[in-house]
Amino acid sequence: MAEAAMSIEFEDIQGLVRFGYKHLTQACFLLLRIRDAGAARAWLANAPVTSAITRKPPPRTAVQIAFTCAGLHALGAAEDIVEGFSAEFLAGMSSDESRARRLGDLGANDPARWQWGGAQDRMPHVLVMLYAVPGELDEWLRTIRAQCEAGFEQLDCLSTSDMDGVEPFGFVDGISQPRIDWERERAAHDEEQFEYTNLSCLGEYLLGYPNEYGAYTDRPLLDRARDPAALLPRAEDVADKADLGRNGSYLVMRQLRQDVEGFWRFVDGQAGGDAALSEKLAETMVGRTKKGKPLVEVSGETDDLNAFTYDGDPEGLRCPFGAHIRRSNPRNADLPPGWSDPISRLVRRLGFGSDALRNDLIASTRFHRLLRRGREYGGAPGEDVGLHFICLGANIARQFEFVQGAWLAGTKFDALPGEGDPLLGHRLAGADGMPTDGFSMPAASGPDRRLTGLPQFVTVQGGAYFFLPGIRALRYLSKVQP
Repeated sequence: MAEAAMSIEFEDIQGLVRFGYKHLTQACFLLLRIRDAGAARAWLANAPVTSAITRKPPPRTAVQIAFTCAGLHALGAAEDIVEGFSAEFLAGMSSDESRARRLGDLGANDPARWQWGGAQDRMPHVLVMLYAVPGELDEWLRTIRAQCEAGFEQLDCLSTSDMDGVEPFGFVDGISQPRIDWERERAAHDEEQFEYTNLSCLGEYLLGYPNEYGAYTDRPLLDRARDPAALLPRAEDVADKADLGRNGSYLVMRQLRQDVEGFWRFVDGQAGGDAALSEKLAETMVGRTKKGKPLVEVSGETDDLNAFTYDGDPEGLRCPFGAHIRRSNPRNADLPPGWSDPISRLVRRLGFGSDALRNDLIASTRFHRLLRRGREYGGAPGEDVGLHFICLGANIARQFEFVQGAWLAGTKFDALPGEGDPLLGHRLAGADGMPTDGFSMPAASGPDRRLTGLPQFVTVQGGAYFFLPGIRALRYLSKVQP
């Protein structure tokens, strides 16, 4: 591949993908609907979007912009261009009962109850994400609102809270993130991995680059005649096409209200009022201590709280199979662990051995990683408290929908009997009528200890699928295209 094609165009990537803006501790998210497409396009043509270029000193404010499918239509994007996006993005998060069932959006989580993103008239067209250093958000918000006034109407403004890296249940958050291969050192073809690695191909998170399969995710590729001013980058894999997706990503957002009081009341009741046992039980459900240390040993002499696998805990005695962090990232490789010699590899590839059978129940982690960029909200007396869950990925189905549906909402994860995620589960009976409100903790001898009757601790308040375009694609979308 040519050196130019291998380079990373940081100036064209929205900075959220690379940085997360942890130093910009104040943030809010504007959910907008387009009321005047011409005025909306005029603002988007010059909107002060912050790129992924490293700046010293770092910026004091930042703005990021993303669109729903409905938003692209309202903006006036050509139908065939919109149809080039993924089927999941086109359908939307709240599109049908089947998707709701798979994602666990049932009962109290039903999209019909959402504050935004469920009904069509509550579906945002554009997400404008504002970040600022302490004390500067209000002025930044007033500036952007004034710029947007002519083209948009505000559906909602989602506030955030700076909880100093601790999520509302009281646990250090944001520790486990994939390490993105910005240098593009990974081979651009599918190779079996015999050991878990946190290094992840760039194309898992940005469209227009090879992913873990060595393939390019589908996205809108246009004839050069559709881009006469060469606003768009050219596709790596189809050189004569303009690539509307390159340097962009899909952004999944879900507003999750957390019942903090109910969570601690439940674990305290299970612990019989013993404060130390109550905290230990909560940590067992999460899979980490409140300070973020995993319940299994980290690898070697390191203080990296993300440097571990579950290879040393095959029975789930330290971190139960159903613990939240084990579900969301099983940290496995393509094949069960073992020696690196060819005969051992063949044995594992054929699935022999009880250990191999157990590990084969969980899909390979590297194809289902999420880049998380969420923010907490609430905390004042009388306010709801929770998380604006935000993740980025190049494939909504294989990444977010798989993790959410199969690993978190799924009630058969790792062959567990009738239990969803201990934090995020909806607790409704399954299609077979079996309960899903349990949590199992394996014991070294005797049967598992099993909790039952877990209440629902997290409720979905809203959500949508967005396209976070590259900055060149954003400028292209600001123009009416034939």
